[in-house]
Order: sequence, then C-alpha cells, then structure tokens
Amino acid sequence: VQLQASGGGLVQAGGSLRLSCAASVRAFSDYALGWFRQAPGKGREFVSGINNKNGDRTYYEDSVKGRFTISRDNFRNTVYLQMNNLKPEDTAVYYCAAKRSYSDTFYSTVYDYEYWGQGTQVTVSS
Repeated sequence: VQLQASGGGLVQAGGSLRLSCAASVRAFSDYALGWFRQAPGKGREFVSGINNKNGDRTYYEDSVKGRFTISRDNFRNTVYLQMNNLKPEDTAVYYCAAKRSYSDTFYSTVYDYEYWGQGTQVTVSS
C-alpha cells in the first residue's frame, strides 16, 4: 500500500486548505483512514479518522472540531481533509494513514495504522 499526500502550503490565519491522499491499493474501501500531524519538537498527533466501507463515521480531535472535515472517495481511492478557519497552531506536517479493517470502525492512535504517507507541510501565518 502506498499513500501520497498533497495539498499543503502556506496560508494566512482564517484561510482554508484541502489535503488529499491518494492510495495505490486494491479494495480501498476495506481500509480505515486517518490524518495525523506533527509540529516541530512534538510527537505525531491524531487529527481525524474515518471508517472503512462507506465512510459514514468520522472522528475529530477536539481542537479541529467544527473546522476540519474528513471524507473519502472510494472510486478515486482518495481521502481528503478540508481545513477551514486555519490557525497558526495548526502549523505542522500532515500525514495520512491507512489500516485494513475487518470491522466497520475507525482508529485514532498512531499504533493502530499500518501504512503512512510521506507528509505534506501546512504553515499558517498569523
């Protein structure tokens, strides 16, 4: 499984970005997906997750609730993270992750995920 993240960049506070993560995998819908981020000097933290199958269950870290939206397109083998009202504290490298799941669920820890993308930098200026 290979994951390719894109869409990062430099944006002013209050702006928006949409991250994409394309997966080269068969049976993409069998994978639960997540987004994590890592700021300089900090550990990798969970941002959002979405269940396998039809992606009707989502979960967000408290600080991004109401601002970020995760979604998946099983026809395009892609997961998205729409980020609105960005804040300087959102600055980090963002990683997408995937885990093959045999239950209809999502995951929220680094240790749950099997496959990782290379990361895309998001910088929010004040």
